[in-house]
Amino acid sequence: MKIVRSRWLPFKGFTAINLMGVLFVRPGVYLSERLLRHERIHTAQMREMLFLPFYIFYLIEWMVRLLRRGNAYRSISFEREAYDNEHDAGYIDRRPHFAWRHYL
Repeated sequence: MKIVRSRWLPFKGFTAINLMGVLFVRPGVYLSERLLRHERIHTAQMREMLFLPFYIFYLIEWMVRLLRRGNAYRSISFEREAYDNEHDAGYIDRRPHFAWRHYL
């Protein structure tokens, strides 16, 4: 995963955004191991879905979750997998393909 420091991406109010396996980070943001693991999980999700379907599915799931109670972003299956496993240093090495499906 390539890391790019940028003033324009992500937008103000966000610290980092993973686009096509490239992590854009605002200047001065500390890249903790936890944050890097979280984004590596997203990169694995993107790769196994061949990138474009990942973004389509992510957007559709987010829109559906907006209609429900709770935080739509945190309820997305991709985010749930990443948040649940960002503390586990060995997760990415033993992560089963399409593990996010179990969070639907």
